[in-house]
Amino acid sequence: MAPIPRQLALALEHAESYAREDFLSGPSNEDALALIDCWPDWPANAIALVGPEGSGKTHLATIWAAAAGARVVSAHALDESGLRPALATGALVIEDAATVSDERALFHLINLAREENAYLLFTARTPPATWSIATPDVASRLRAMPVVTLQAPDDAMLRAVIVKLAADRQLALDESVVSYLSTHIERSFAAARSAVIALDNEALRRGRPPTRALAAEMFRDTA
Repeated sequence: MAPIPRQLALALEHAESYAREDFLSGPSNEDALALIDCWPDWPANAIALVGPEGSGKTHLATIWAAAAGARVVSAHALDESGLRPALATGALVIEDAATVSDERALFHLINLAREENAYLLFTARTPPATWSIATPDVASRLRAMPVVTLQAPDDAMLRAVIVKLAADRQLALDESVVSYLSTHIERSFAAARSAVIALDNEALRRGRPPTRALAAEMFRDTA
């Protein structure tokens, strides 16, 4: 049987691995990883994990959810009637927490977790003190919440992220390609993800390998 052309992969999703062993640790995220690994010995029962897009918040939250048996909900889906079921396992991840719309539900969730000695992990791009919260009691609780921040990647981390993202897409990148990308894109996890996806798709479209020459053609003027 003839091999299936890789071009067919254009129609498929490429899932990133969120396994603990696939988390890339470095100076930009070591404090956040230490927090996840030290659970349940946390400084408070509710913690905010803050960082830019693609910085590893979801990966860390997934690792913690597996360890703590936590359920995962989006902040905009919080509803008072569903708080007890959501917190049934004693641990809950609230993603994109800055987008919360039901402040009353958030207030009761924080209180309920405290009463039941349950754990909450909030993820967001910005610290809780900056969220648009109108209810004073909710705002005060958020300001008191410990915050762990993921920083922008250093050179070594950016290169490692590029390699991991490529591996998640079953894309083998030569070292010269990784080096070129790491010095010609914005120093952010989101930019690394966008670059790898764009390079992979363009290579597939042209039916050629993702070489340094192709990377240079695509990203020469983006740094």
